[in-house]
Amino acid sequence: MRFAPFARSSYPTNANQISNTMPNHAPTKDLTLRAIPSVDQLLRTEEGMLLRSSVGLQRLTAIAREVTEEMRTQIKSADFPETTKDDLLKEAVERMKSLCHHDALSGVRRVINATGVILHTNLGRAPLSEAARETVAQEAAGYCTLEYDPTTGSRGRRGGQVEDLLTQLTGAEAALVVNNCAAAALLILTVLARSGETIVSRGELVEIGGDFRVPEVMSNSGTSMVEVGSTNRTRLEDYKQAINSNTRLIMRVHPSNYRIIGFTAAPELFQLASLAHESGLPLYEDAGSGVLSNLSAYGLADEPIISESIVAGADVVSFSGDKLLGATQAGLIVGRREIIDRLRRHSLYRALRVDKLCLAALEATLDAHRRGAIEQIPALQMLALPPAVIEDRARHFVELLAGVSDFSGLTATTIAGQSAIGGGSGPNVHPPTTLVALSHAELKPGEIERKLRTCSPPVISRIADDQVLLDLRTVDVREEPELLAALRSLNS
Repeated sequence: MRFAPFARSSYPTNANQISNTMPNHAPTKDLTLRAIPSVDQLLRTEEGMLLRSSVGLQRLTAIAREVTEEMRTQIKSADFPETTKDDLLKEAVERMKSLCHHDALSGVRRVINATGVILHTNLGRAPLSEAARETVAQEAAGYCTLEYDPTTGSRGRRGGQVEDLLTQLTGAEAALVVNNCAAAALLILTVLARSGETIVSRGELVEIGGDFRVPEVMSNSGTSMVEVGSTNRTRLEDYKQAINSNTRLIMRVHPSNYRIIGFTAAPELFQLASLAHESGLPLYEDAGSGVLSNLSAYGLADEPIISESIVAGADVVSFSGDKLLGATQAGLIVGRREIIDRLRRHSLYRALRVDKLCLAALEATLDAHRRGAIEQIPALQMLALPPAVIEDRARHFVELLAGVSDFSGLTATTIAGQSAIGGGSGPNVHPPTTLVALSHAELKPGEIERKLRTCSPPVISRIADDQVLLDLRTVDVREEPELLAALRSLNS
């Protein structure tokens, strides 16, 4: 981390100012270098003693050493005016505190998502429901029945309840869970199509977030990719003509956050299933977001519903746990029992399987889906929020800001805007919302945004049209007092 030089106004202007702390002769760069506090001196300051408990002595020592070395380099390389030992010590302490604060902000910690992006990949995608959090903390965090059956006293089936819930919700014969969608695709392609060919439409060879590219996953699995059709139009006949004695699998990939509109064509899933089965081949669909019920009322009509894919004849389907399903990161696989059993027996599955915390969160979330209680799943609850409810919350929030003297200099208004689904789901869906637009008499939008994201907890906002925007769609009502406290800190 680099620091700006000290403000010149804070430096002494003559040797008399440093006579009480440096030898009584003309100040030089060498004298300034010798006046830099030692690592031990920094550690023995009052601030250093307080910081030990939060970062530990070993880390604090490394930070103090980094501070002194950087100050030494800066003094050597720049036109750096001489100053007193006391001022150098104060500056070094401030730098040490700043680095410790940066350390504290760099780990995994809770944030207030005020961006309006429901499945924000950088912020952990779907927030867990209260039931999922409670299950993880109270049932799975300690010893648990991960692979133990208390009714028989013998070894149990890992993730058995989650797999049962998945089959009940999708109508598939069997299910399996791995750690993400890329892992699911890799496992399926390795088991079903290694050393053979996999047919896929050229328009489905997409790159999804995090450098997940369908062609690369296929290559890593050992299958040879056979592209059919064109970018925007692929016909059933294209697939039929590509089938030969080396073909092992037909694959359909949901394009996720990529869409081609206009002059397009693609066969229906049931048509692909008929062709595959007539040719003695399995059909694999990478369905993406994991929709378990009809969400067309919220503009998500083009997201595959997993149960409908099974009915249409897909032999195996993979989808995400932390998108529209609303749980934790996982690659969920459902399909024919014979195929799922082959996946489970493969040695790669053990490397890709999930841990007890993931299974616990999935179990609680899938149980809510089974009960039809999707309002208990935060991501779906946010998606379903009526625009009038968000508008009322935004107007009330602005009124709160206007009525408190601590917010002097801050101007807040409500404006119409749009939220986003995020996470590669519904890229063309932008739910209407009401935004809280912020400006400040003394702070630029970038400064407001920076101050908010360095609060505790950090508040993540967005900037547009020279204003900082807050979308309360993704802010829990219980977080509003913390959001107010963060805005209050702008004047500190």
